[in-house]
Amino acid sequence: MCGIFGYIGTKDSLQVCLNGLQLLEYRGYDSTGIAGVENGQIAYCKEAGKLHVLQQKLPFQKLDVAIGHTRWATHGKVSSNNAHPHLDEKCDIALVHNGIIENYDVLRSDLQMHGVRFVSETDSEVIVQLIAHHYKGELVEAVQKVLPLLKGHFAIAVIHKDFPDRIVAAARECPLAIGYDDAGTEAVISSDPNAFLSSTPNVLFLRKDEVALIQKGKISLFNSQNLPLCKQPERLEGHHTPPSKGGFAHYMLKEIFEQSATVQKAIFGRMDEKEVLFEALPETFRNAKRVWFIGCGTSAHAGMIGSLFLEDIAQIPSHTEIASEARFRIVPEETLVIAISQSGETADTIAAVREFKSRGLKVLGICNVKNSTLTRETDGCIFLKAGPEMSVCSTKAFTSQIAVLYLLAKFFARQSAEEIKTIPAQIQEVLKLAPLIQQIAKKYSHFRNFFFMGRHYMYPTCLEAALKLKEISYVNANGYPAGELKHGPIALIDTHFPVVAFCANKQTEEKILSNLQEVKARGAPIIALAPKELSAVSAVADDVIWLPSTSDKLAPFTSTVAGQLLAYYIALSLGCDIDQPRNLAKSVTVE
Repeated sequence: MCGIFGYIGTKDSLQVCLNGLQLLEYRGYDSTGIAGVENGQIAYCKEAGKLHVLQQKLPFQKLDVAIGHTRWATHGKVSSNNAHPHLDEKCDIALVHNGIIENYDVLRSDLQMHGVRFVSETDSEVIVQLIAHHYKGELVEAVQKVLPLLKGHFAIAVIHKDFPDRIVAAARECPLAIGYDDAGTEAVISSDPNAFLSSTPNVLFLRKDEVALIQKGKISLFNSQNLPLCKQPERLEGHHTPPSKGGFAHYMLKEIFEQSATVQKAIFGRMDEKEVLFEALPETFRNAKRVWFIGCGTSAHAGMIGSLFLEDIAQIPSHTEIASEARFRIVPEETLVIAISQSGETADTIAAVREFKSRGLKVLGICNVKNSTLTRETDGCIFLKAGPEMSVCSTKAFTSQIAVLYLLAKFFARQSAEEIKTIPAQIQEVLKLAPLIQQIAKKYSHFRNFFFMGRHYMYPTCLEAALKLKEISYVNANGYPAGELKHGPIALIDTHFPVVAFCANKQTEEKILSNLQEVKARGAPIIALAPKELSAVSAVADDVIWLPSTSDKLAPFTSTVAGQLLAYYIALSLGCDIDQPRNLAKSVTVE
C-alpha cells in the first residue's frame, strides 16, 4: 500500500523526490519520510502525518541521491519512529519498503540475540538491519543474501552512505518500476510508473526477487541467483499532467462531475450499429461457458453488476467472488475469469489472477491504469479510459467499469449497445440535482447509522453507495438486498436509523414499495432514489431524489451518481477529510 520513490540524476534530487511522493500520497498518508546522502553521511527526515508536515520540517536543502516513502501503516502504530526510511544501527544504510514481511518476528528475535537494537515496531526495520548484518562492502551482494531470508512480499529501495551515486532496489510480488532517460543522465524508481518524470520514458519492472543497481545513466539487473539479467525496457508514452481540482472543493466532487465525460470515453469507439468491438480482445473469449468476476471493494460491486449483465443479456452463467476469497474456491474448467481493478495493483486481485492462471484458466483484466501489474499478467485487458482518479474514494472508475461490463455483455451476445449512448446525458441530469441532494444530506448528516437497500440491479448499486458513505464520513452504513430485510436486519430499524432505498428497478417496484412500508411502520426516516414515474414512492418516503427514467439494466448509472453525491455532501457537512479519509489508501498493495 505504501509508496516508494527515488531519484538519482542531474536535477535536484530532494525536490524531485518530494514531487514524486506527492504523486504517490494516494498510496498512504499516515506518515512520510525521505533520506539521502549528504557530505558522506545518511541524512534523513520522517514525520507522522501527510507530506506537507514533512516538508515543513526538512533539515536539509540538498541531497546527492534521494529515496522517499509515504506510508499506510501495517506493522506498528502511526508515529515518527515507525515512519520510513528505516536505518541500521550505525546509520550507514537507509531503506524504504512496501509490503509485508511475514516472518519478521523470528528474524527480529534472531538479530536481537546478536545484539541488534531496534527503534521501531515495524517489519521493515528488520530488512535494513539484516542488510547491515550481511554487508561486507558490496550493497547488492548484501541485499541478495537477505532476500531468501524474507517470507512475504515486498518492494525495497536501499542507499548506503559510502555510495552517493547509487540506489539498490528489489521486489517480490509488489510493484516497483525503474525509469531512465534516453541520454542516460537520470533514473527514477517508483511504486507507480505513472509518477515518473516525462523525461524518463524507458521503464523496467522488477519482480521475483530481481535486484537492480541503479546509477546515473546505468541500470544493472540481477536475478535471484545473482546472475546478470537482460531485460528489454518498455516505453512509457505520454506526458504527465499535474493533478488539479479544477475549481472544485475536492477531487472527489470533481471526479463525480466528470462521469458524463468518462462514461462517454469508456464507450467511445467500441461499438457500431450492429455490435460491440473491443480493441485487442481475443475472439476465443467468446467461447467461455461461464464467467467469474473477481475484484475488491468498489470493483467487486462492479463485478456483481457485470454478472447480472452477462446472465440477462448474454445468457452466460456468471458469478462474482471477492478476490481475497476467490483463490480458495473451485472454479470449473472453461471458465473465463474477469479481474477488475482500478489501479491494476490490488494485491488480492493480482494473487487470485496468478492462482487461476496457474490452473490453466484464461483471465481478462479490466483496468484504468496502463503499465500496471494486472495489464501485464492477464491474457487480455480492457482499459477504462477514465483518467487518473485522485480521490481515494472511487467514483468515476466505478461507472466506467460498469459501462465496460455492459459493453462486454453485448460483445458476448453479439448485440448492439446503442441504448447506452443515452447514459452520459442522464448522468448530467442527476448532476443538476446536486443542490437538492446537498439539502437532503445536511438534513440527515447527524445520524450515525444508515441502512441501504435495493433489489436485483439495485442491490449491488446500494452496496456501492453504502461503501461510499462509510469511506468518507465514517458513518455506519449497511447495504442489504431488500428481500433480506425481514430475515434479521429489520431488528435494527427505528426512528434513529434512516433507510436509503434504491427503487430504480421496474421488475421489483411492487416488492421494494412493500419493503418501504415495513420500515416505515417501524418509524424509520426514508430517503428514496426513484425514477420519475414511480409516484407511489412519495407516499411513503420522507425525501425522494427523482432520477431520469431508464431501463433496469442501465439504472445503476444514475442511481450510483446520486448515491455518490449523497455520501459526499454528508461527509462535507461533517467536516471530514473527503479525498484522503483515515485508514485508507487508493491502491491496496498488501494482502
